[in-house]
This record gives sequence, structure tokens and C-alpha cells, in this order.
Amino acid sequence: MPELSKTYDPKSSEERWYEAWDREGYFHAAADPKREKFSITIPPPNVTGSLHIGHALCYTLQDVLARWKRMHGYETLCLPGMDHAGIATQNAVERDLAREGLTRHDLGREKFLERVWQWKEQYGGTIFQQFRKMGYSFDWERSRFTLDEGYHRAVTEHFVRLHEEGHIYRGERVINWCPRCSTAISDIEIEYEDRDAQLYHIDYPLEGGGGHVTVATTRPETMLGDTAVAVNPKDARYTDIVGKNVVLPVMNRPLPIVADDYADPEFGTGAVKVTPAHDPNDFEIGRRHNLPSVSVIGTDAVMTEDAGKYAGKERYEARDELVRELEALGVLRKVEPYQLSVNTCARCHTVIEPLLLEQWFVRMEELAGPAMDVVKSGEVRFFPDRFSKLYLNWMESIRDWCISRQLWWGHRIPAYYCLDCNGKRIVEAETPVPGEEFSVDWGKTRVSSLKVIVAREKPEACPDCGGTRIVQDPDVLDTWFSSALWTFATMGWPDENPDLECFHPTTVLTTARDIIYLWVARMIVASMHFLNEIPFRDVYIYATVMNQEGQRMSKSLGTGVDPLELIDRYGTDALRFALVEQAGKSQDMRFSVAFECRNCGKVNSTLTPYTAQCRECGSTDVRAESARVEQARNFANKIWNASRFVLMNIDPSDVFGGLPSHEHLRVEDRWILSRLAKTIQTVNEALGSYDMDVAAHALYDFIWSEYCDWYVEMAKPRLKTDEAPAVRSILAGVLECTLRLLHPMMPFVTEEIWQALPEAARPSRAPSVMVAPYAVFDETMVNDAAEAEMAVVQDVVTRARNLRADAGMPPSKRLPFMLAAESAQMADVVRRNEEAIKNLGRIETLEILSAAPEEGRRALTAQTAAGTLYLELGDAAGVTREIERLESEKKAAGQEMARASAKLANQGFLSKAPADVVEKQRQVVADLTARIEEIDARLALLRG
Repeated sequence: MPELSKTYDPKSSEERWYEAWDREGYFHAAADPKREKFSITIPPPNVTGSLHIGHALCYTLQDVLARWKRMHGYETLCLPGMDHAGIATQNAVERDLAREGLTRHDLGREKFLERVWQWKEQYGGTIFQQFRKMGYSFDWERSRFTLDEGYHRAVTEHFVRLHEEGHIYRGERVINWCPRCSTAISDIEIEYEDRDAQLYHIDYPLEGGGGHVTVATTRPETMLGDTAVAVNPKDARYTDIVGKNVVLPVMNRPLPIVADDYADPEFGTGAVKVTPAHDPNDFEIGRRHNLPSVSVIGTDAVMTEDAGKYAGKERYEARDELVRELEALGVLRKVEPYQLSVNTCARCHTVIEPLLLEQWFVRMEELAGPAMDVVKSGEVRFFPDRFSKLYLNWMESIRDWCISRQLWWGHRIPAYYCLDCNGKRIVEAETPVPGEEFSVDWGKTRVSSLKVIVAREKPEACPDCGGTRIVQDPDVLDTWFSSALWTFATMGWPDENPDLECFHPTTVLTTARDIIYLWVARMIVASMHFLNEIPFRDVYIYATVMNQEGQRMSKSLGTGVDPLELIDRYGTDALRFALVEQAGKSQDMRFSVAFECRNCGKVNSTLTPYTAQCRECGSTDVRAESARVEQARNFANKIWNASRFVLMNIDPSDVFGGLPSHEHLRVEDRWILSRLAKTIQTVNEALGSYDMDVAAHALYDFIWSEYCDWYVEMAKPRLKTDEAPAVRSILAGVLECTLRLLHPMMPFVTEEIWQALPEAARPSRAPSVMVAPYAVFDETMVNDAAEAEMAVVQDVVTRARNLRADAGMPPSKRLPFMLAAESAQMADVVRRNEEAIKNLGRIETLEILSAAPEEGRRALTAQTAAGTLYLELGDAAGVTREIERLESEKKAAGQEMARASAKLANQGFLSKAPADVVEKQRQVVADLTARIEEIDARLALLRG
């Protein structure tokens, strides 16, 4: 039996225990259909990723659930993996190339992909090592990557089947284009930024004269591509001119005036310019009225040849010049300030350009039906439930999904084109060298005009003409198209295998609310379509982690903190517990972190390790600190110290596992066993409903307060009596059970202590607490009478301690108390527990009265559950001396507060002093104010 060191050192145990668990195979799940199963496929982090607080929360919650279910005897699979993260990874490698003065086009597609795979092997997977540091019990033998060979086959099957069924098509639509990333992105990969803009009112003259129609736009450069003006058919102002033409200023081409319900008579002039190639709503108007589409902005955000004299100019440069020309022409009626919600790329924050381009789409309306039904019926449940309404609202208005991306890193679309069939419709370069593809100028090729072959493998010959000059579509699939298969492609689909049969559907998906549409919805759609079953039973949406100012914690925003820094300072268990205890379902999490500069000593919430620089002195030597994590570290130390006490008092001859019958136990024994039983019930129920914070708080309160502060302290004097064997048995038994309860949240410290317990004190005889049975509720251990009696004892002791503090007496000094019991029953309760009350309350004598003491005896009083408690103040001279001492202390505190208040009233100090110095002075004033109020209250008591 190993001995516990005087203090707990996380660094000496965490790596050792993780390696032991992994080596013994505790993380691995067997596909045993006879056992109850619990399965999670973790949200795969990007291959570019490194650990941040959001990751730490997400995966800690999953590991808590997995460890809990594993201990309950479930065959538990927690399957890890990584996402290839198309745009993010390609951008990272292109940045590396840029530092070498190269672009991906300099390398060519094949060489560039080789470079990406090299980058992935060198840098990808860093987060997996960090996951191990966090103690996550993932089945590393089953780890998957969304571009591994088996997964790629699943994605190809996904595309081909949907195409064969008519759900996938290639067409020309207005899509969101990021000029920086040079690719299409979906509607839900857009972020909206409120910006100050301008609304331009422009007069379009009627053809032949006789007036004009005024339209308003925030993007005047797009007017060069206008092909109509729309008015509402019910708008009487325009009834007479519907069907006539206006003349487009600058371009001088006629535009028809069409009647369309999209035009809002209440907005502006009621007339809207129609640019089908650069606005999705205008595109639909164009389809309804057979309007041409004129693309005047290219994929590089530069004006095209169709923009006339503005061709070759950057979009915003063209805007400025065009506005000046409109003003010179006299058609710019007015310009007014306008607050605009601007669409930006979520990845690089570049303003999105709506462009009319050929892309691959999935028809979503029919596929979405079954995915909505399973949520409406409760077959898939959201926790909290409010997110199910958000999910359904979005699904009910779902639009076709653009799935093609103009990237090289990713799953290339399994669509092929025959050069022989399509002839001159494909602009092709010279014949390639053996082993390479034909070089096609896709930018000049209208793919929608070509014959397409969608196949699981590249055809050797064209099925129509037998030609062998076959090229593959250059685009790759949206990352979320492959991620949609995550729960079942990771288990071997499209093949049938034991993993898929045993572990699918998975039990729960733990994820963030911002990818409900991007990922959750698409996983449900895919699983329902291909497997005709849900991908998971529950969707647990965890809290978003905010900093103390309410900003989302993010490395890119400069508001984040590296969890590994907190682990290095406080230990893994402390960080895990601090996260879990704040993971409530009702609101987002405020995770308060400060940063200390080791050079100048400043502590400030605005320092971040990602800026790597102290804003006070410029030093790069900064470290994170967190009061929450420190509190959790203190909790681990509290458990450690209590365990050392128990282990030092265990007798080798003790027989554990069998407790004396209740009638032979004292009230505190029956009470702690009852409280343990109810804590077991609370923790199991809370984890089962994903109320993780409730489970953590229940454990914290039981261990810190009820076990350590009350029961252990009450047990100490009894260890020297003939009751010692029973007391030792209860001390050890409750400790051992508590370690099992706490293990899913704090795996390392619980294992270290559990291994130090005598084998006889571990009833399951398991080799590790990780595979020991989790505690289950035992109703026979509940004793409400004992809890009621102990509540009286605790109240009397607590009130006695408060009176001592009010009188300014040191905790070490034993004092005389009197208790006027409110009933004979309460008097009996106090007498039965008098020894414990006196020990815990540091009471010299406890006189139990049947009525209040006679008048004239000066005492402080407090009402308790047992009656009125009295602390005699002593003779008049003693009271006078205490009053004088307190008045002197109050005077000194008042002088100090006046100095601090004077600083805060000085505008020069407020404007020049660092923010943390000003805040420190405010705290001084607040603390001294509270202290003076305490002194006044004590003086009032002493003066009667």
C-alpha cells in the first residue's frame, strides 16, 4: 500500500497514470452486442487546431460522461478523430509558401497536396497530445481522420448515391464567394458585422424622357450589372410605367421595369434595382422575368470586362470613381448614412461578394423532412430543449446547400468529364506527361454544358464514346459534407461491421451551439437517409466560454488563454473541475482569468499569452492565473489532506466493507451515510440529465463541508475510544466511495489516493478506480431523522462560531455559552450531542436552560434551531476595553479610507494611473467600508 506524500503534486502522477490506463487497455471498447453500450464520436478538432478553453470544456464534459458510464458497466466507446479542415489547412500551408515567395500554383496541384500532407504529419495531431494531457479516455486504437482511405470511400459513396437519387445537381446560382480564400462558402459559414455605410439614391431616367425612377443601394458598383428595375404590382405610383424602360446611367443600356412582389412599397421609393448576377433575391426575380445576368465583379473582387470603363479596377476603387461620375452626371440624388449588416467570411473576415457561378448543390427540402420528424417526436433530444426550436426553425426554411469549394485540399468531387465527347466545349492545354492529368482551363469552361460522369472510381473509358481522355472536376467538397457522416463513417460505413452494429446510433453528441446548422443538422440528415436511424440519441449544447468582460474566449480575438498554462500551474484535475462546475445549461460561462507579468509583477485581465507581451512593461514573460481553477486546486488539496488523515489512522487489522448496524452508530455516523446516499443519487441523476454543474457542486459540498469539515472533525476524538474500529470503517468506506464518485471529473488525484487505500477498503477489488463500479443509490442508507438532528447540531455550532467572531474572540479560546432550549425535545438533542458541539464550537461550558437567563447578564445572542444561544460578555471592565479597542481600529480604518477616496476623487490620478492601480484603490475603499460596518455592528452589540 503506497503512502501519500505530504502534499499532492499533479506533475508526478498525471502522466504516469494516463500511460498506465492506456497500457492496460481501459480506453478500448469491444464490440460486444450482449452488453449495454455507451458511445460518443467526439467532435473532430481541426488538424490545424491547438487546445483552447472551448475545447477543454467540450471534451472534458464528454470524458466525464464516458468515465461515468464505463464505471457503470457500459461498454463505452469514446472515438477520437481529426477533421482535415479544408480552408483552414490550405490557408496555413499557403502562408508557409508565401514566406518562401511561392504560391500553390507555382507548385501545381499534386506537389501542393504533397506539401499539405507533409505539413499535416509535422503539425497535425498536436491537439491529440494535449488531449492526453487533459486525461481524456479516448479509444486511440479507433482514431480516424476525415481524409483517411476508408473515410474517403464513405464520402465518395455519400456523393454518388445522392447524385444517383437526384438530390445532387450542378447549376448556376448566386453563391457567397470569398475573394481572399478564393472559394464558395455556405450561408452558415458567414459572420455578420454591423458597419457604418452609405445609402446612395440614384435616378434612372425613363427611356424617351418624361421623368425618372429613383432606386437606392449600398453597393453602387453593382448597378453596372443591372438588368431591370422592379416595382410592386400593387404600387399605384408605378402602374403606368410597368413594361416601359429606364436607361441605366453610365452604361446607357435600357432596362425593363417589371412588376414583382419582392419590391416593398414601404421601403424607400418602392423601386429596386435588379442585379441577377450579384444578389440572390435579384437572381430569383431574374428567373421569374427571364432577365439576363451580367457579372461585373470577378472572383478576385476586380471589375470584369462587362463593367465597361471600370474593368480591371478593385471593387471599392470602382465604387468611389463611379459615385463621382454619377454626381457629375446629376443623377446622384442624395447620399445618407446607413447602418449595414455586412456579410463576412467566418474564416478570414473578408467581405463576401455574391457571385453568379456554377457550383454543386444538394437539394435539401426532401432530405430535411425525416431529420425534422425525429426531433419533433423526441427521438432526438436537445439539452437544453430551447435549441430544438432553433433547429426546427432553420430546417423548415432550409435552402439548397452549395457543397463545392474551389480548393485543392479536401475530398475531390467524384465527377468526371470526357474530353472526346465534349470536344471544343472544354478549353484544354497540351497533352500531359504520363501519370499526370490533362490540363484544363476551368475558368473559361462552362461545366454545366458538359456531359458529366459521376462514379465511385475514375472510369478508364467514357461509357458513351469509349474515349480515354477523361478529367476530374477540380473542386473539392465542403468540409461539412464529409463531417456529416462522422458518427457512422468512423465505424466503417458503407460496409457492415460489428462496430457499426454495436455502437451506432451513438448515445450523445456534445457540441457548441454555433454549429447546430453547420454540423448537427447535417449529421441527422445523413444518418436518417443512409442508415434510416438517428446518429445520436441526445444533443448536449454546452455553454459558450466568455471572459470576465463577456467576450467569447478566442485565440484569434486575443481574448483566450492556453489551458495548458493553467494545467502547468494548478494541475489537470483542477482545470477539469473548474470547467465542469460552471457548465450550467441556463447561460454562458464566465471564465475569469488574469495574467501576471513575471517581469514587472502587474496582474491585469487584458494581458493575454497570445499577444505574448505585457502591456505595462513589454515583457513576454506572462502567465495565466485563475481564481476558479485555484479554488478547484484547493479542493484537490482538501481531499488529499483528508485522505492522508484517514490513511494514517487506518489499522491494518480493520475489516472493511461491513458497517455496524444503524442502531449502534452515533447520529453523525448515520448522518454521513445518509448524506452520502443522497449525494450518490444527486450526482447520478444530474449526470444523466447533463446537469454537470449540479453534479460537481453536490460533490464539492459533500466532500469539503460534510465529510471533511464536519464528519472528519467529529470523528477525531472518537478514534481514541473503543468506537475507533467503527469510525475507521466509516471514514475509509465513505472516502473510498467518494473517490469513485469524483473520479470522472478529477481522474488523477482520485486514482492516486484510491491506490493508496488498503485493498480490503476497496470492495470491488478492481485494479483501478477507473474500472471500479460507480456508486449507486441505496435507499436503506437514507436516514432523515439523523439528518434532522445533525442539522440542529450544525446550526448550534455555526451560531456559536458566529457569536465568537462578533465578540472578536480568537478561534482558539474556549468560551462559556448558554442555550435556552425551545423545547424538551431540543434540549435532549443538544445533550445527546453536547460533546461534539463543544468540540466543534470550541465551547468551554454549555449550560442548557429551560428559559431565558435572568436580566442583567450581558450576552450576545443568536437564534438557533434548538433555541436561543447566549455568549456572556464578561465584566463591565472587559466590555469597556473591547469597545475602546474597536473604536481605535475604526478610527485607523477611516483615515486609510479617506486617503484612498481622495485618490479616486482626483481626476489626474484616474486619467494617468494604470487601470489595475485604480481598481485596487476602489477595492481598498470597498474593503474598508465593509470593515467599518462590521465594527459598528460589534460596537452596537457591546453597548447593548
